[in-house]
Amino acid sequence: MTEDRFRLLSAVHLFLVRDGKVLLLRRFNTGYEDGKYSVIAGHLDGNEEIKTAMIREAREEAGIEIAPQDLQVVGVMHRRSDDERIDFF
Repeated sequence: MTEDRFRLLSAVHLFLVRDGKVLLLRRFNTGYEDGKYSVIAGHLDGNEEIKTAMIREAREEAGIEIAPQDLQVVGVMHRRSDDERIDFF
């Protein structure tokens, strides 16, 4: 008998700050919250590490290259609604 394992959805949210300003992107053609502003964000792919996901999302969403040593995880949020998620900031 195979056992279903619990899987927690994980996402990263990247706050890029320079001179007291935070980079925001306007969502477009995503099918989710289009027209609204957001920080760079996305889900982890498989067993991807948190900083690796942040680097990939910055490249995919904004064309920005970031070095791992320039990133710092500053917060974690566990959310429960219809499903459970964990978000890294």
